[in-house]
Amino acid sequence: MELRRGGVGSQAAGRRMDGDCRDGGCKDAGSEDYENLPTSASVSTHMTAGAIAGILEHSIMYPVDSVKTRMQSLNPDPKAQYTSIYGALKKIMHTEGFWRPLRGLNVMIMGAGPAHAMYFACYENMKRTLNDVFGHQGNSHLANGIAGSMATLLHDAVMNPAEVVKQRLQMYNSQHQSALNCIRMVWRTEGLGAFYRSYTTQLTMNIPFQSIHFITYEFLQEQVNPRRDYNPQSHIISGGLAGALAAAATTPLDVCKTLLNTQDNTALSLANISGRLSGMANAFRTVYQLNGLAGYFKGIQPRVIYQMPSTAISWSVYEFFKYFLTKRQLENRTLY
Repeated sequence: MELRRGGVGSQAAGRRMDGDCRDGGCKDAGSEDYENLPTSASVSTHMTAGAIAGILEHSIMYPVDSVKTRMQSLNPDPKAQYTSIYGALKKIMHTEGFWRPLRGLNVMIMGAGPAHAMYFACYENMKRTLNDVFGHQGNSHLANGIAGSMATLLHDAVMNPAEVVKQRLQMYNSQHQSALNCIRMVWRTEGLGAFYRSYTTQLTMNIPFQSIHFITYEFLQEQVNPRRDYNPQSHIISGGLAGALAAAATTPLDVCKTLLNTQDNTALSLANISGRLSGMANAFRTVYQLNGLAGYFKGIQPRVIYQMPSTAISWSVYEFFKYFLTKRQLENRTLY
């Protein structure tokens, strides 16, 4: 059985669940190649594979994400100033407890599961539909970009509240001891809008992030895996490099998002801002006022180091489970 990937670069035309009659020959369902399997995958398969990929990605990389959040602080406490990821993790565990880098992981898992489930399901179906609408016989970067942007709207709607809570828990000397305590306090003191204060910034960051991510991923797949055979190594390499480039390019927006999410009181006081900071434009002005151009790239190293393995994990896990679950469904169908 020839295994071909059915991820971002799969063709929209000529795919069937029960039998493929290309080149004058037909294959039964049990002989479907990998390129064809995901095309007819059910929505539940996309959602299940996406949820697993999202949870694993965020869980494995969460300690690095905690360091990234702290290193993006515009005016960090002297006790929370770090020069490297390893040094930061070592210092945090030594001074604040072994499990401190994992505080907030529970709320991130609760958000990542449904967010990635909806993201991948929406992306796959929108991509296939748009390829048909455009009449594209192969891979359309435009279709991928639009599908990714639409899927991002759903993903971020679920993830944004989780991001707000987990980033406040990650901050040094956080006043919140648990996710539930944080949710209650934010709701009581700042209202529901606080959970979506950075939503527009999140979308402004993630839409270009996903566009760069998918375009780069497709380009690299064409270079390292031109036949689009199922090759886990190519998923890891392409996904990792695509995530690194997208992360570096969108770091300024991530810094602004972190400021809006955490509402760093010390930084806001230095900028003579009373009350709450809102709006991406205000966040950009505040970052520049406090740290100049260099402020937009605070935490770029941990962000890239976080995103590189994250996207590699996400793509490899997602493609594997999508293939595994769909192949299992097809095998069960042939039995009955």
